[in-house]
Amino acid sequence: MLDLANSMLRTALLPSAATVAAGVLVSTLWVGLPGLFGALVGGGLAVASCLLTILMMRKSAALMPALVMAVALGGYVFKLMVLMIVMTLLRGVEVLHPYALSLTLLAVILVWAGAEVVAYRKAKIPAIIPSGR
Repeated sequence: MLDLANSMLRTALLPSAATVAAGVLVSTLWVGLPGLFGALVGGGLAVASCLLTILMMRKSAALMPALVMAVALGGYVFKLMVLMIVMTLLRGVEVLHPYALSLTLLAVILVWAGAEVVAYRKAKIPAIIPSGR
C-alpha cells in the first residue's frame, strides 16, 4: 500500500502542477486577475484534496482491509463535505472568478485521478478478484 501511495504521488504531481499552471494561464487570459486568483485557489484546493487521499492511504496501510475501506469511504465523505463548505464560503468573494476556480479544481482532480489509475496499472501489486460464486 505504501509503495502504491508513493507511486501515485510521483505519477500525479507533475501532470497536476501542469494542469494548475494551464488553468492559471487560461483563466488569467480569460478574465484577468479574478481568473488568476480563482484558478490558484481551485488548483490549491484540488491538490490539497488529492494529497489528503495519499495521506489517508499511508496512514491506513497497516490496517485490516475492512478498516482501510472504512477510512477510504469516511475520508471521501469528509473531503466532499469540506470542499462543499469551502466552496460555499468562497461563493461571495469578488476577487475569485467562480468558473475559473471550479473548472481548475475539476481539471486537476480529473488529471490526478487519471494519474492514479496509470500508477496503479504500472504497480506490481497483487490484486485478488473474487470468482463471483
